[in-house]
Amino acid sequence: MQMSQLRIEDDPLTVIQRDFVGMYSGNLALSSIPGGQAAADAALATLDIAGYAAKRSEVLPREARGASVLSPYIRHNLLTLGAVWQRVRQAPARDREKYQDELLWQEYARHLYARIGVRLFQNLRFDAPWDLPGDGWETGMACLDEVASELEQDGWLVNQTRMWLASHWSVRQGRGWLHGQERMHRELIDGSRAANLLGWQWTVGAGTGKPYGFARWQVEKRAPGLCQRCPLSNRCPIQDFPDTDTPRALAPEPLLQSDPDVESTAGPKTPVHFGTPEKVLLTIDSLGDDDPALSAHPDLPAVFVFNAPALAKLQLSAKRIGFYLQTLHDLAARREVEVLLGDPYEYAAENKVAVTFAPVPSFRKFRNLVEIHPYPWLRSPHSGPVQSFSAWRKRLPSPSA
Repeated sequence: MQMSQLRIEDDPLTVIQRDFVGMYSGNLALSSIPGGQAAADAALATLDIAGYAAKRSEVLPREARGASVLSPYIRHNLLTLGAVWQRVRQAPARDREKYQDELLWQEYARHLYARIGVRLFQNLRFDAPWDLPGDGWETGMACLDEVASELEQDGWLVNQTRMWLASHWSVRQGRGWLHGQERMHRELIDGSRAANLLGWQWTVGAGTGKPYGFARWQVEKRAPGLCQRCPLSNRCPIQDFPDTDTPRALAPEPLLQSDPDVESTAGPKTPVHFGTPEKVLLTIDSLGDDDPALSAHPDLPAVFVFNAPALAKLQLSAKRIGFYLQTLHDLAARREVEVLLGDPYEYAAENKVAVTFAPVPSFRKFRNLVEIHPYPWLRSPHSGPVQSFSAWRKRLPSPSA
């Protein structure tokens, strides 16, 4: 595939409109959450989680929210889970424990996806509907309109409203969770296959056997006053919790119980050398200044290749692409960066690159890598059960950070 070089010094929207024709969806706009290491570092420096345990699920008013909004930076390892874990060590105990639980949930999702791979796109434990088609979010209810609008404008939601959308789509509407998570994945600037797939399966009950019901009660508690402004307030379609059935258990998936090749799941523990690299190839899973391959080669140019075939298929929002462009432009202020549009796997095969291991199935597509660096895990993957967060957590080693 032909490679084209992008001028990232140009305005991100100009770059998207000019170079990504047919490769994005939705409005040509940027999120209010900026990309870049500088923005990530500033957000971490001002992080204060006092009150997080009580306020993490608040939706409205926005100033009452306790969510830290670090997930876009954590998703792309601009901030590693280990760095954020350390930052909150001195927070009040209840808030620290709850916040670190959320960091561990993100790590659990990564471990699960690294082990299970593309089969995470299907039901693994319970036979809840997953492949039934669906279209856009339903409109007309103030709660859903508010949430869908924020998702489409900023590409980010608090966890509570992600569950509202997922539950209404799947549990109430009977649409397949796979199509719903794909719809949400296009918008989220913290869009992670691992976390998004796991979250939607949890909501529909495919992972736990207990569907999450969405009803007016949650809206009135987490977004007071919103129901009173709704045109359907007196005939609310979600007045009561939906009727749900316990999904049928599926045959056990062996990999949920044990991992026969945990070394492959986790990636190398020390750098693996096959030659002398001439460039550092960045991936979407590791864009930060502390990327291990970048740190090992401070004098080599960095390269990022937007995956044109994947973008044409996925139709990610302009906000997501803009977040990546902002991040790369910010990195270019500190070191030489080349940004291309083409096929990253072809590029890696034809150039001498060092890269940081990524715990995603697509990493296996790389060939002829000259150097592979360890992934910055918060906790190293183990070979024991991962069928639930609690089962996984029981076997965890000590934090690596």
